[in-house]
Amino acid sequence: MSIHSILFAAAFALASLGAADANGLRPIEGKSIDLGDVTGVAYYTVEPDGFHVVATLAQGEAGTPVRIVSVLAPGQRVVLSTPNHAGAFEISRKGDSVFVHKAPPVAN
Repeated sequence: MSIHSILFAAAFALASLGAADANGLRPIEGKSIDLGDVTGVAYYTVEPDGFHVVATLAQGEAGTPVRIVSVLAPGQRVVLSTPNHAGAFEISRKGDSVFVHKAPPVAN
């Protein structure tokens, strides 16, 4: 097998791993999260044990960043929220697609 064929096969395999719905997030692609005073970014990677979702959030420019890591299997979700009424963000996995969207505030 030539190096050209190997590179093509590897590119195809990586593309199919990250195949997502037109509205879904692709692996390593960052998505902004805005929870009022707390903002950040989320992305995911494809690993053998599931999709590793990473969200890094901080309050303003000077706030200490907090990193949240969750491993999602198909059908699972994680919700990020703050105690104020800024709302929440849900990161969900449906099959081989990951979606990040604003969700209603989580009840206390």
